[in-house]
This record gives sequence, C-alpha cells and structure tokens, in this order.
Amino acid sequence: MAATPATRPVRLSHHPRLLKLKEKFTSKFGSTPKFYVRAPGRVNLIGEHIDYCGYAVLPMAVEQDILIAVEPVQTQVLQLANTNPLYPDFSGSVNDIQINPAQPLWHNYFLCGLKGIQEHFSLRNPTGMNCLVDGNIPASSGLSSSSALVCCAGLVAVTAQGLTLSKVELAEICTKSERYIGTEGGGMDQSISFLAEDGTAKLIEFSPLRATDVRLPAGVVFVVAHSCVEMNKAATSHFNIRVMECRLAAKLLAKSRGLDWVDVWRLAEVQTKLGLSLEEMQTVLDGALHPEPYSPDEICRQLGISLHDLRSQILSPNTRDVTVFKLYQRAKHVFGEAARVLAFQRVCQEEPASMVPLLGDLMNQSHESCRELFECSCSELDQLVRVCRQGGARGSRLTGAGWGGCVVSMVPADGLATFLAHVNDAYYLPRHPASTADVSSAGAAEDAAAAIERRALFASRPGGGASVFLEA
Repeated sequence: MAATPATRPVRLSHHPRLLKLKEKFTSKFGSTPKFYVRAPGRVNLIGEHIDYCGYAVLPMAVEQDILIAVEPVQTQVLQLANTNPLYPDFSGSVNDIQINPAQPLWHNYFLCGLKGIQEHFSLRNPTGMNCLVDGNIPASSGLSSSSALVCCAGLVAVTAQGLTLSKVELAEICTKSERYIGTEGGGMDQSISFLAEDGTAKLIEFSPLRATDVRLPAGVVFVVAHSCVEMNKAATSHFNIRVMECRLAAKLLAKSRGLDWVDVWRLAEVQTKLGLSLEEMQTVLDGALHPEPYSPDEICRQLGISLHDLRSQILSPNTRDVTVFKLYQRAKHVFGEAARVLAFQRVCQEEPASMVPLLGDLMNQSHESCRELFECSCSELDQLVRVCRQGGARGSRLTGAGWGGCVVSMVPADGLATFLAHVNDAYYLPRHPASTADVSSAGAAEDAAAAIERRALFASRPGGGASVFLEA
C-alpha cells in the first residue's frame, strides 16, 4: 500500500512559486513556514457522475494545484490566509471546528480536511497552525479546486501532527470529510489528487479503492477550456439531486429484482448482487423503471415507505423538497458511461490503429449522454464542445460536475496551436472582444497578458499527486 506522500527537501531558489509563497508568509505572519504541502487538481477524461454510483472513472491530475505554506504553533489556533485577496482571512480554534454547509466559504473546505484527520485519529489537543494558501486551479471550473484544498488540508494536518497514513487512507478520509460541506461526492477527485503519478492517467476503482496506470496515446494532447460559467457543487442542489436520483434508482432496481434494497445505496451494488454485465443491467433497467419522472409519492409506494422515511432516511438535507426525480435517465447514463470508461481503458491497452478515433468517439458519446440523459450540461458547454470539435478536436466533452466549468478535448499535437487559436477566436473573443484567452502555454499567442480569464484555455499533461516539501 502506498505510504503517505514522502517529504522531499527542495531548494526554494529552484522553485520560484515556493520562494514567493515563503516571502508572503513571512510578511503575513512575521515568521517562516516549516513545510509546504501541494495537492493537484484533476481533469476527468471520461466517467462523469459515476464514482458515487460505485463505478470506475478515468481522470488525470493536472499541473495546476493548491499549495500551502505551514507553520505549526504552540497555541491551538488556526490562522488561515490566502494569497488571493478575494478570499478573506480566517481564524479559529482547532479544538472547535464549525462547518456550515449553508455557507460554502473557501476556508470551510480547509476545515473539512482538518476535521476529517482529527476525527480519524480522535485527536484531543491538535496542533495549531499558521497557513497561507496559494492556488492556481480556476475556481468552480470542474477541475476539482475545492477537493484539492480539502486534500491539501488533510495532508497538512497529518504532517503537522507527525502522523502516518497511506495515500489510499488519506483519499478515503478526505472523500468522507468533504461531505461536511454538504457535497455527496464519490471519491474520484480526492483519489486522483493523492494517487496520481507523472506521465499517466489513472483508472480509479472503488470498494476497494485502487488505481491502475492508463497510458494515453502518443501524438495527442488533452486541452482544457473553461466555459466561463462557474459552478460550485456545494452552493447548489443540482449535484446532490443527481446523487439522490441514482441512489433511488438503485433502490428501486434492487427491489424489482427481489433484493434487500434497504442496504443498497449505489447502482454498482445492484449489478454486483445480480452478477450481471453492464449491458444486461441496461435490459434490467428497461424492464424495471419507466422513463416518465417519478414523484416522491410514487417512490414511497414502490418502496413501501412513508414520505417522512424517504426524506429522513434516504434523501440528503438539500434534496428533501424535490418534487420530480428522473430515475430511468440517470441510471441509463450511469450504466452507459461505466461501459465507456472500460472501453477507453481497453483501447489504450490494446493500441489499435484506430486508437485516437475510437477514444474520440467515446468522449463524444459521453458528452451526449451527459447532455441528454444526465442533463448536467448547459448551453455554453454545448457551444464550447462544438467549437472544439470544429477546431480539430478528435473528442470533446464536459468534464467535472457540469452546469458550467470546463470542457476537455483530445487534440492532435501537431494541430495544437491552430486549435487554440480557433477556440480563442470562436468562443472567447465574441464574449470579450477586447481580450484574448490565455494560450501562452502552447505559444499560440504572444499577448496572453490580456487574458479574459487566467488559465481559461490550456494544454495539460498527466501530473503527479500530493506531496510535502521541506526547505533544503
């Protein structure tokens, strides 16, 4: 089992961002950090909204990350600051962590990670800390900036207390602790943040959690483009409604096949209990659920429970007043998307001559399913996908929760500059005619200083996972 990310000595002069963070820390707190922690964001290449259903996903870590400078202190006080002036300072007791799901403020994500570690070890007198956070993951973009902050905080807490956990344990604890903010996620974001390795995407499987290398095809790059529409999972009920719809679909499917549905929470559990293939599950779905939306009353009748039991025992707090649930469509997406993930991995392993077109088709099918069956796209994402495909992308799809955020595209490496220029001209310039998108990483534009939104459009390679640094 992989151990806690190793602490590595670094010369800050070789890492300008770390050196700059140290200088800002010293200016802010009047002291120097004792260590630094990094956790990357991620882009999900395929496998949307299926991790919380128990199915494998296929993300890669991006180079953008959350970086935190840390100084443990004798007092039991947390002083938390951010290099971004949009995020106000926070101060509080590490012995009394309060997280309000109704207010998903930035510091609450840090508190989630901190609280998760403290509760895991039942810490009675945890160490206080001064922390300065620096992030370059676009916020609310679907690139997992919030989960990266939770993971970073968890690793900060482990390091400051001198504790040891495996990377798998850290991922599982941070997955659970992010739910303090009210997001019913499935674990993909936290898992890739800890388990990622340079140069390879990962097939992330659950129950038990494990990661397998997936070598991406040569001759293509993956490009992330922000739709300029932000979406915060914890600030709306969209995400949790989909989680609940999949949960309810699992329970109704289980009951229709004579299974004990009470302890069934995920669609993958139904498949495992029935011993069927994903294709066979589609047939079961067609015979068990109807395409028309379900009302809470109909769900209660089919399960033989009261409305009170449904709301108090099954639904999350922010979905208890929902009046319409589309169970058939959500389950149909999940089974189809889970099959596409496995097909994507298989194509990468077998490397057929038609590898790139096959992968592109799977990505395109994924977006259509997200749009039509899961209804987690939006007009801006759909337009951006069209622009990317017209610009030469072999496959393009929304990535992350959806309803905004980013699109990921597979682009021939020799056509990258042309692709970036096309997307900039066709999507970004009409929205901000006086500006240009940031395409400097690929050298497609020299005037990227006038970017409409930093890191709005960039190519990325598979990056490494969370790590700890000490000044050499």
